[in-house]
Amino acid sequence: MSKEIVLNDANFQSEVIDSKLPVLVDFWATWCGPCRMIAPFVEELANEYDGKFKVGKVNTEEAPAITGQFGVISIPTLLFFKDGKPVDQIIGAVSKDVIAQKMDSLL
Repeated sequence: MSKEIVLNDANFQSEVIDSKLPVLVDFWATWCGPCRMIAPFVEELANEYDGKFKVGKVNTEEAPAITGQFGVISIPTLLFFKDGKPVDQIIGAVSKDVIAQKMDSLL
């Protein structure tokens, strides 16, 4: 079972901004090919970093307010939050190792 959290307007504050753990937020859409390419990596990392990192997904079409709030204009965009603030990002499809290195740097 995946440890990924589906994020939306109702839970973004509690799951991301108020989180004691660092959070990786994957901004994606169903029609986005590169988003589908990295989705398995993000899911694997959610399970591997369980308890150390939260991993959530924002469907940009279902949560346009959150998407706009963080200036996401290209997807996939991975935003990394620490202490409730965005501290890093990756735009575009990258390898699992690149994402893991970024996560490790925030632990």
